[in-house]
Amino acid sequence: MAAQPTLKQLKYLCAVAKSRHFGQAANACHVTQSTLSAAITELEEHLGSVLLERSHKGVMLTAAGEEVVTRSQAILTKVDDLINLCQASEKLLSNPLRLGIIPTIAPFLLLGLLNHLRTAYPAFKLLLREDLSKPLLERLYDGELDLLLLALPFPAQGAETRHLFYDNFLLACPESHPYANKQTILLNDLRRQELLLLEDGHCLRDHALEACKLEQSDLSIPYQATSLNTLIQMVANGLGITLLPQMAVDAHILDGIPVSYRPFNEKDIHRSIGLMWRKTSPRKKEFELLGDILCQLQKRLR
Repeated sequence: MAAQPTLKQLKYLCAVAKSRHFGQAANACHVTQSTLSAAITELEEHLGSVLLERSHKGVMLTAAGEEVVTRSQAILTKVDDLINLCQASEKLLSNPLRLGIIPTIAPFLLLGLLNHLRTAYPAFKLLLREDLSKPLLERLYDGELDLLLLALPFPAQGAETRHLFYDNFLLACPESHPYANKQTILLNDLRRQELLLLEDGHCLRDHALEACKLEQSDLSIPYQATSLNTLIQMVANGLGITLLPQMAVDAHILDGIPVSYRPFNEKDIHRSIGLMWRKTSPRKKEFELLGDILCQLQKRLR
C-alpha cells in the first residue's frame, strides 16, 4: 500500500503555491527550506506525480499540482473546522479567533470591541487582518480567517452572513461650499457634482453609489483615493465633495479639518454592516456572540 500524504506535506505544498518561492514558504511555515523541500519531494514520490516545476526563474505548479493544491486547501480547512468543532464545546470565546475586517470599518469599531473583550473575556485572543473585501474572502475560503466584519451584501458562495446594523452615509463638503448651509441634502444635489470616491476595489464606493441610486454617468469623478483620510483632505482643499460613513464621523474623523457634513433628506441612504463566515464552521455561536457585542457597542455610540 502506497504511503499516504501527511497534513504537514499538504501544508508545505500550499505555502509554496501561495508564495511561489521555497524560502518564503519555509519562513511562513517556520521550518528550514531544506525541510520543506524534502517534504514536498517526498509528497511527489508518494503521489507518483510532479507537482512543482522548479527553475531559476521561480516555482510554477504543474497541472497536477494545481489540482492537488485546490484539494489540499479544502482538506486543511476541514481539519481546522474539525479542531474548532472540538474547541467549540468549551467556553465561548476561550480560543483564538482570526477576524478579517475592511479598512472603512476597522479604525472606527475595533477600539471599542477590543476594550470590551479585554474586560469581559481576558483570556480570549482576537487575531486581526485588515484588507479589502475580496482578498479577505479568499483568506476565509482558504481557512486563514474564521470570520469577516465587512459591508454587505458582498457576493460569496458557501458563506453565511448576519446583518448587524445600518451605517448612514453623510455628505461631506468644504465649509465654504453652498451645501454647507443646507440642513439636509437631496440625492439630486449629487448629480453633476465633482464627487470624490475611493478607488475601485473598495466596497464602500459601490455601496455608496448604490445607496444614492447613482450611476457613473451621473457623476464627475475627478480623483480617486485609497483611504477616507485622503478623501477628507481632498475635500478640505476644495477638490470636490464626498460621501462618508456615519461611524467615521462619530469617531471624530473630521475633528480639526475645515469640512462640514450634512445628512440626506431621503431614507435608507446607508450601508449594511455585518459578519460573514464559512457555512461549515462550527463556531457559529461565537460569531453570533461577537455580533451581539458589536450591536451593543454601536448603540452606545449613537
